[in-house]
Amino acid sequence: MGEAKESVKLHLHGMWASPWVRRVEIALKIKGIPYDYFEEDLKNKSQMLLQYNPVKKLVPVLVHHGRPISESLIIMEYIDETWNNSPNLLPLDAHHRATVRFWTHFLDLQIFEKLRDVIKTRDDVEAKKVIKEVQENMGKLEVNVRDLWSCSNGKSMGVLDILIATLLPIVEGVEDAINTKFIDAETFPLTFSWMRSYEKASVVEETIPNHENLVKFLQKLRHYFRKQTVSI
Repeated sequence: MGEAKESVKLHLHGMWASPWVRRVEIALKIKGIPYDYFEEDLKNKSQMLLQYNPVKKLVPVLVHHGRPISESLIIMEYIDETWNNSPNLLPLDAHHRATVRFWTHFLDLQIFEKLRDVIKTRDDVEAKKVIKEVQENMGKLEVNVRDLWSCSNGKSMGVLDILIATLLPIVEGVEDAINTKFIDAETFPLTFSWMRSYEKASVVEETIPNHENLVKFLQKLRHYFRKQTVSI
C-alpha cells in the first residue's frame, strides 16, 4: 500500500513559469499529497537545487525523505508507484501503459522541448524551421488523439492528460511572446478539445501561470538568447 497521507513530507523545487514543474504539481494534487514548494531563481540557483540535481541543475526536483528525484516524467511515475492509491496516474493495462509512456515522451521531446526551442532560436529563419517542426508534430498527435483517449483513466487525469492540460498555456505564451499564431483549433480540433477538457479542473486552474507575466518572461528569455554570440 502507499504511504498514509499524514506521514508524507515532500519538497518540490520549481519555477513558476515551467510547464514541467506544473506537471508535478498537478500530479501531487490529483493524488492529494501535501508538499512544500520552493521557488527557484534559475539565474541564482539555490545550493539545495545544485546538491539535489548536480547533473542538469534544473527544476523540477522532488525531494522525498531527503532523497531527490528529477525529470518531470520520472517524478510522476515515482509518485504513482509510491502512493499507489487511486486515482492512478498510469493505466493498469500494460499495453495502455506502454502507449501512454511513448506519447508522453513524444509530447515532451517533440512539442514541449520544441516550443522552448522557438524561444531560444537566434533569428527568425531558424524560428520558422522550429515552428514548422512543432506543427508537424502536432499533426502526428492530432491523428492519434481518438486512440489515445481509450488509454485515459476516464474521469480522473492520468499523466498523458496532465501533459495535454499543461500544453495550451505554454503554446499561447510562446505565440504571444513572438507575436505569431501557429497552433489553432481549426487545424488541430481534437487536440484542442482535449487540452480544454481539463481547463476548469481545480488542480489545473490552481497551477496556471499568469498569462501576461508568462509572455513577459518568455520575451525576456528570447531577447537574452538572441543577444548571445555562441549557442547555449
